[in-house]
Amino acid sequence: MRHMRLLPALLTFAFTLSALADQITLHNGDRLSGTILKSDEKNVVIKTDYAGEVTVKWEAVQGITSTEELHVKLKDGNTVVGPVKTSDGKFEVATKSAGLVEVAKENVAGMRNKIEEAAFEKTQHPGMLEGWNGGLNLGFALTRGNSQTKNLALAFTATRTGLHDKLGMYANSIYATNDVPGAIPSTTANTIQGGIRYDHDLTPRLFGFMNADFMTDDLQSLDLRSVFGGGPGLHVIKREATTLDFLGGANYTRERYSLFTRNFAAATVGEEFMHKVHASTVIKQKLYFFPDLSNTGEYRATFDFGTVTKISKWLGWQNAFGDIFVTNPPAGKKQNDIVLTTGLNITFTHQGD
Repeated sequence: MRHMRLLPALLTFAFTLSALADQITLHNGDRLSGTILKSDEKNVVIKTDYAGEVTVKWEAVQGITSTEELHVKLKDGNTVVGPVKTSDGKFEVATKSAGLVEVAKENVAGMRNKIEEAAFEKTQHPGMLEGWNGGLNLGFALTRGNSQTKNLALAFTATRTGLHDKLGMYANSIYATNDVPGAIPSTTANTIQGGIRYDHDLTPRLFGFMNADFMTDDLQSLDLRSVFGGGPGLHVIKREATTLDFLGGANYTRERYSLFTRNFAAATVGEEFMHKVHASTVIKQKLYFFPDLSNTGEYRATFDFGTVTKISKWLGWQNAFGDIFVTNPPAGKKQNDIVLTTGLNITFTHQGD
């Protein structure tokens, strides 16, 4: 008899737990119970006890009911918070401040539960040591016998993107030698480049930037080129898969060669393009033109093109091509410096604690 009295209590408890769970009802009549984590305009993700996280296409969803608060992002930029229930193609959000708010499904950009919203906000407002993404490319070649050479190539990039700003750093180096006794020159390449740039959005389309770039080139007798600049930029295309920015402004350049030093002001005109060909491959391209403001007809131009193809979550294959053109190098030196590198790329992500 005791077991007979216990059974209804267990059934009631189980029913209560089910009632407290979020639910997704599909057009075929199936139901998923658990915790709704997030959604965008294409999919909704629910965490179930029996199958873990399950992603369901919105077109297959007939209705949803959440017992916990969801942050419902609207396409006009506003957010309403509260338990959600769908009815007749509308989202009914039971907010604490405004009561029941009805929103048409086509006006909803996405939803997140409390935990997912906190994680998203953290990525939008990262600390200085948080939110970094980047990669390290390393290549080394050594020959002995009929030829005796060494070649070392290093490249590093890191980007920290916030809600309205972006901080990027880069560095690359190529060093090569001909170790055959008496070879002239024995050092066939020795170039180091590095820099940092900060962008801050002023409007959804307009942003301002500041940058500092540095370079040494042993074979061009360039001890150090320092460039400090800034100006406005325009987001011509700003989508997750494709971006195109136009930039303009001014910079101050100081070049110290082995035989002389020169300082001058120059304009900055450039464009940057990024496109994700598919989930595993990204193309990036940059073109900049720096006309000397004090000596008409003299300028420096740079062109960079690269691809990264993911092999695994942390490993990829990288190709990079760069061309730096200077109209007035030291006597006897060439105007163009072309660099081509290829090799494995190790990616990293640091989101902080």
